[in-house]
Amino acid sequence: MSTHIAAQAGEIAPTVLMPGDPLRAKFIAENFLEDAKLYNSVRNAFGYTGTYKGQPISVQASGMGIPSISIYANELMRDYDVQNLIRVGTAGGMSPDIHVRDIVIGMGASTDSGIIQTTFGAGLYYAPIANYELLSSAVETAKEKGLNYHVGNVLSADRFYNEEIDNVKLVDYGVMAVEMEMAALYMLAAKYNRRALGILSISDHLVTGEATTAQERETGLGQMIELALDSVVKTL
Repeated sequence: MSTHIAAQAGEIAPTVLMPGDPLRAKFIAENFLEDAKLYNSVRNAFGYTGTYKGQPISVQASGMGIPSISIYANELMRDYDVQNLIRVGTAGGMSPDIHVRDIVIGMGASTDSGIIQTTFGAGLYYAPIANYELLSSAVETAKEKGLNYHVGNVLSADRFYNEEIDNVKLVDYGVMAVEMEMAALYMLAAKYNRRALGILSISDHLVTGEATTAQERETGLGQMIELALDSVVKTL
């Protein structure tokens, strides 16, 4: 048991999917895992463990933002020896080549958060990146499934409402989409020498104004979750 997760030793699998929304964690457990059992409800940050294609898999809600995912990712690795962490969530498209319902696989995660400076000190700008084995497996699996996917740099924003940020310049420098957690996950996975990847479903577009309906989001999330599960299982 850790400070924020009530699981006992052995109740969390070595591989964990991390959606932000607790209800999305519940949805994944009930619709994609076999024999899923709840191991955590502290602060309603639901966590479940079941199996997928015979492999033990857990799903743990991370909450929104870098501070929240940092708590759960840190405790999963430090206290429960989790080896593989896959962020699954929605994101806002930024690049004109990205459209709603597309999938973005985060190769790297830029951020305006102070987490880099407070970890490494002023003057060192660490680059949080995905685990290559998980990344390449996800790309291969996305190709096999015929999904509309993109691989590249994502912005992990510290603020959801940020009119001051220069989105045009970020797009010019190749940033594809914006979310709020991936940079912290990648950095903490590097700290613990674990494997991490972020897979995102584009739910809206910051530039074009495109947006998905609730039903379309559910369909897109299903494709993203299956991609995450199938690609990580290949590497186990």
